[in-house]
Amino acid sequence: MLPDTETLLALPDVAENLGVPVTRVHQMLRDHELIAVRRDGVMGIPERFFDADGQVVRFLPGLITVMRDGKYSEEEILRWIFTEDDSLPGRPVDALHGDLAREVVRRAAAEPF
Repeated sequence: MLPDTETLLALPDVAENLGVPVTRVHQMLRDHELIAVRRDGVMGIPERFFDADGQVVRFLPGLITVMRDGKYSEEEILRWIFTEDDSLPGRPVDALHGDLAREVVRRAAAEPF
């Protein structure tokens, strides 16, 4: 699942960063635009899902949709996104922040993982 070293943002903090009410963040989770993780009893969203401006990384909602359409659970999606891939190089979540973002989505759609 999600490595313990990954920073999680509390839902109210995500709402503040996005400039929306916390209910909108809950809706984004229900709409599978984001994935939250429970750690120590508190729900949080991985900080790597956001860009330097605090906005959702552009290709993340599409990546989640592609993987959910492939019948992968949220746990499996998180595992894949945060697992090193030497051919990228690095982790898919890191590649989403650069020029390889489209390649990450393409691989998620094309490859069984």
